[in-house]
Amino acid sequence: MAESRLHQLSARGQSVWIDYLSRDLLETGELKRMMEEDAVVGVTSNPTIFQKAISQGDAYDEQLRMLAEREQDAKEIFLHLAVRDVENALDLLAPVHQRNAQDGYVSIEVDPTLAYDTKATYEEAIRLHEWISRPNLYVKIPGTEPGLKAIDDCIADGRSINVTLLFSLQMHEKAMEAYVRGLERYVEAGGDATKVRSVASFFVSRVDTETDKRLEAIGSEEALALRGKLAIANARIAYQNYKQVFSGGRWEALEAKGALPQRCLWASTSTKNPEYRDVLYVEELIGPHTVNTMPEETIQAFQDHGEVRGDTVENDLDEAQALLNEKLPAVGVDYDDVVATLEKEGVQKFSDSFQELLDGVRAKRETVAA
Repeated sequence: MAESRLHQLSARGQSVWIDYLSRDLLETGELKRMMEEDAVVGVTSNPTIFQKAISQGDAYDEQLRMLAEREQDAKEIFLHLAVRDVENALDLLAPVHQRNAQDGYVSIEVDPTLAYDTKATYEEAIRLHEWISRPNLYVKIPGTEPGLKAIDDCIADGRSINVTLLFSLQMHEKAMEAYVRGLERYVEAGGDATKVRSVASFFVSRVDTETDKRLEAIGSEEALALRGKLAIANARIAYQNYKQVFSGGRWEALEAKGALPQRCLWASTSTKNPEYRDVLYVEELIGPHTVNTMPEETIQAFQDHGEVRGDTVENDLDEAQALLNEKLPAVGVDYDDVVATLEKEGVQKFSDSFQELLDGVRAKRETVAA
């Protein structure tokens, strides 16, 4: 088989993950095929993804029927359904993880309604790690202020964490600090730094969606000319910050003990605006030691016509800084307000999806029980 475009992307040092998981994906062999043909080496999931998977078709009905006989709580039923999928995906990806300790991961997310509760988030993350107990498991915790404290504590307990819902450079820097500080605590207590990993899920396309809406409301020629630019600039600056944090004396002390950096994971990389190239947020953020987690349509689009043009995440850095520091403020767009709005809306969307998911589980439970 000729080397695919996604294999070329992988050869540049960017790991290809997918942002969805379902029982059908596992049982039909589709995930295994994607690992071979699409260079896929990781999987993430979230409540919205599971809501779609469980509500469609009958793949979960048999397990639901068994659970309905002994379990009333919709969240516990959902967790049993999700954990089975995650465990099967983890086992399938285990050889990948054995070859490369930074890949082969599958992520499961804590209850997003806990995003502003440090203690409850920490307790649920630990519970999921103990329940699933695989070395290639990531538990996803939102990078809110309360979430960051839970992340620090989980890392200090030797648990691998995917920090999700990062939109701002400031919160990304805090996520990196939580990882480094948690590792320092873990190593100081006698922990093995080679056993703990983390990624920082930095959301991309939604940044343009929110910013473009504001630029169009302003409506000036100068404002309209800035559409479709902030998401990529934001991620490129985040990557520069990543390189700075994971170098120098403090990090080298941990690296000497086997620690690996918290890679940037580009999330929300499907193109929302049909006027933009459908692989824009893949082509423009290629770089070593990064992850791009893609939906199915983006995987297919990139395999069809994506271009690998070197380490594009390093391009136009002066322009990226000028956009944030000068051009957007000049036309009246407040970066801090954009990213704060996105974080708040992101938590709310995931919380709403989780409630919808639980309602769907209750309805399905009643149907299969009957």
